[in-house]
Amino acid sequence: MSHAVTVFLFTVGLFFGMLLFLEIGRRIGIRRMKEDGGTAGEGVGAVDGAVFALLGLLIAFTFSGASARFDTRRQLIVEETNDIGTAYLRLDLLAADAQAALRESFRRYLDARIEIYRKLPDIAAAKDQLAKAVELQTQIWRQAVAASRAQGASPAAPMLLLPALNAMIDITTTRTMATQMHPPAVIFVMLFGLSMAASLVAGYGMTGSKLRSWIHMFCFALAMAVAVYVILDIEYPRLGLIRVDAFDQALVDLRESMNRDIQNPGQK
Repeated sequence: MSHAVTVFLFTVGLFFGMLLFLEIGRRIGIRRMKEDGGTAGEGVGAVDGAVFALLGLLIAFTFSGASARFDTRRQLIVEETNDIGTAYLRLDLLAADAQAALRESFRRYLDARIEIYRKLPDIAAAKDQLAKAVELQTQIWRQAVAASRAQGASPAAPMLLLPALNAMIDITTTRTMATQMHPPAVIFVMLFGLSMAASLVAGYGMTGSKLRSWIHMFCFALAMAVAVYVILDIEYPRLGLIRVDAFDQALVDLRESMNRDIQNPGQK
């Protein structure tokens, strides 16, 4: 089952679960009113406030964390683009006869990096592309080390090219780990449980009227379900509706500039 379908089913279940608990809370409140002679809601305001405050804090923190991670992932795409572009430009420090092979390795490496994220949510295919990219990293590093020591290379090549390559390689690990950085599952379990508890106490507090306020019940459940849906969707920006794919265009544009470099070798 895909992530989008799983999140949708989870939020639909949350929505109807909250409606159910609102109704259960209301019926418990009505029964208590009959038994206590209309004093069912007295003295429970502090409990209601505590439950809703805790729920509000949990939503705020989970949304803030998901949004921060979303921005970080976008920034890492830009950072990797800059790192690859910088290393590619510094190939000019090498001897002319050593540049062609390295530039071709760079093109194949960038193709592999782009394909890793295009293959998602096919994890197996993405891992194959990641392994290919790692292999190309080793190849590029060995070629660059040999070329920077070869005759005709600039004396500054080892000091400028190799650190740039190191940054280009390091950012791949950072990006890979960033895709796996999520809150513990218990956070989402707590969010679901507190939503049910809040619905129960909200329904209990709606016993002052003999008629159900379907508008309030529906809006409360819908607002909570939508908030949780957005949190879950933004937490996995390669799998849902809210995506970071648009920022991959930076890598695609860099790849196109490498193609132009083939056509116009005198212009970089």
